[in-house]
Amino acid sequence: MSEALATLQQLTVAFDGRAIVDRVDLAIYRGDIITVIGPNGAGKTTLIKAILGIQKHQQGSLILQTGLTIGYVPQHLTLEPTLPLSVRRFMLLSGQPLAGCIDSLGKTGVEHLIDASVHHLSGGEKQRLLLARALARKPDLLVLDEPAQGVDINGQAALYDLIRDLRDQLNCGVLMVSHDLHLVMAATDKVICLNQHICCSGYPADISHDPAFIETFGRPVAESLAVYHHNHNHSHDLHGDVINKSQGHSDQGSCGHAHH
Repeated sequence: MSEALATLQQLTVAFDGRAIVDRVDLAIYRGDIITVIGPNGAGKTTLIKAILGIQKHQQGSLILQTGLTIGYVPQHLTLEPTLPLSVRRFMLLSGQPLAGCIDSLGKTGVEHLIDASVHHLSGGEKQRLLLARALARKPDLLVLDEPAQGVDINGQAALYDLIRDLRDQLNCGVLMVSHDLHLVMAATDKVICLNQHICCSGYPADISHDPAFIETFGRPVAESLAVYHHNHNHSHDLHGDVINKSQGHSDQGSCGHAHH
């Protein structure tokens, strides 16, 4: 039986008596790509901070697998503009050996920039650098807060493709927060719509039809997302074990790409 990497049970984070994250239940397994979406102020980043242990929760429980290593990619890379900093030096600040840092840069496609100044990188290159730094820790779980922030549209699609590839290579779990709804629908296995509480969740192909999703994002957004169908290549049984199509089981999340 597979053990969840992280299990949230009725997790609640409140500020001044108001719940920002309200009784959230969530389990993340190896191989998952789960994306949290929701309007501004919905509690998405607060939820991530609670999982990372940065933000205390007031109620419920957070259970992390013993020995779990988490790689975290924040929204922004904030650096002192006058401080010289090469990609090599930035990676070594992670505390990981140089060989592992170079390997991680290779996995994200920016190994050739190892001697470049971090300040001169494009938005897409910076995000790949942050991803490489997270990978250097050999994570069981990748937590990505708006990973395509500051990346152009072509770069966003490539970045989400990379995240899927890394999930496959490393057999890790991935939890993302994103507002790039169209791209996310094609890049994730499961979508969770958060508005303090989980108002709906499910496969990307289905969630745009959920009344709670339509209420949160509006019918025009929901209808535009309905054309995005995702090839979900596995599902879990009641114990969390992966069920593969090759084992003769149906995958209720599978569907082809459709265009209206």
